[in-house]
Amino acid sequence: MGTLFVDKLDPQSGTSLEIGSSGDTITIPSGATITNSGTSTGFGASLRPNAQPLIINGDMAVAQRTSSGTSLASVSSGANYVSDRFGFNPATAGTWTISQEAITSGSPFDNGFRTAFKADNTTANGSLSAGSSLQFTQKIEAQDLQVLKYGSSNAEKMTLSFWIKATKTGTNVIEIYGHDSGRSVSVAYTVSTTDTWEKKTVAIPADTGGTINNDSGAGLEIIWWLVAGTNFTSGSLQTSWGANTATARAVGQVNNADSTSNNVHITAVQLEVGEYTSSTIPPFQYEDFATNIIRCKRYYQEMNRPSYGDNTMLTGTTSAGNQMFMMRLPVPMRSAPTISMTGTNVNLYGTSGSSNASSANPTLSAGTFGTDGGRLLYARIGDVGGGCWLDIDNNNTSMNFAAEL
Repeated sequence: MGTLFVDKLDPQSGTSLEIGSSGDTITIPSGATITNSGTSTGFGASLRPNAQPLIINGDMAVAQRTSSGTSLASVSSGANYVSDRFGFNPATAGTWTISQEAITSGSPFDNGFRTAFKADNTTANGSLSAGSSLQFTQKIEAQDLQVLKYGSSNAEKMTLSFWIKATKTGTNVIEIYGHDSGRSVSVAYTVSTTDTWEKKTVAIPADTGGTINNDSGAGLEIIWWLVAGTNFTSGSLQTSWGANTATARAVGQVNNADSTSNNVHITAVQLEVGEYTSSTIPPFQYEDFATNIIRCKRYYQEMNRPSYGDNTMLTGTTSAGNQMFMMRLPVPMRSAPTISMTGTNVNLYGTSGSSNASSANPTLSAGTFGTDGGRLLYARIGDVGGGCWLDIDNNNTSMNFAAEL
């Protein structure tokens, strides 16, 4: 066997280059790197144009929120989270318990997935109002989507893949919504067998007419419709990109809320640049848990009771008007976060003469915060210039920082 040293191989015709013949084995030595500067069609996961998955926490492994833990009951409205980055948004669509579910058998388990998102209907709605809706969603940051080249003649197609198990069979709808352009496209798929894991691969056309801003706002939103009233189903399904039309968003969608026997389970969500089939789509791009949770913390993170036995979460100083705490967030966030408290076991202390002053469950009065951290202010107790500290006295209490899209 000889060795050929070259800097570049060009096809004679200028159109294609074939290496090897059918039945040959092409070996890439350990430690070698192949770089793909174009579209990833036909290549495996290591040649994807995006270094990290476009979908964050697609295996549903991270569930940070103290308020919900791994399960949240009596969900009937608003945006709700158990698995990080995935919102569950019902509106007059029954009542649900949502949870991070352990997978112990079945096709996803055999493919390496150990957790899923589960929605369990606990109060049914079999007679939907016109505005009834239920969406399971993830929003993707705009600056991470420039690889799609939307708004140009070179705009890329995408492929969405996921595992789903649902009690209700029939037509379901995936909608892709562009937050900068106000444009959308919807694609129908079918749940064929009740309570059985099925892998779905959904082709998404390229959008040559709508741009995605290069910023930290929401670029695209992936929406799994689970319930849709006539406000969203009375037109014709919008299967090509265009201005978002309410009546065309979820035409044909089955009502997953029509029985308390209904459950929906989803995991292994991946979004690939390029057009693939179920047999050609690259393998799911696993991330180790440490990388996964750091990516999630860009959008949400908490400070909890210290795990080493001390209740003190923050220390600071007392000014003429406030208790002041300076802090740096462990992971920089997408934008200056909204700060809230979960639980009622928080105590503020300040030195006062020869003793201490205290305030139970104090209200955060003001503060200056950026993406990396900032200053928290509470109404003053104790001596000016004295030390102060903030204790969390319960494992179910946390200070929350949210910068969700």
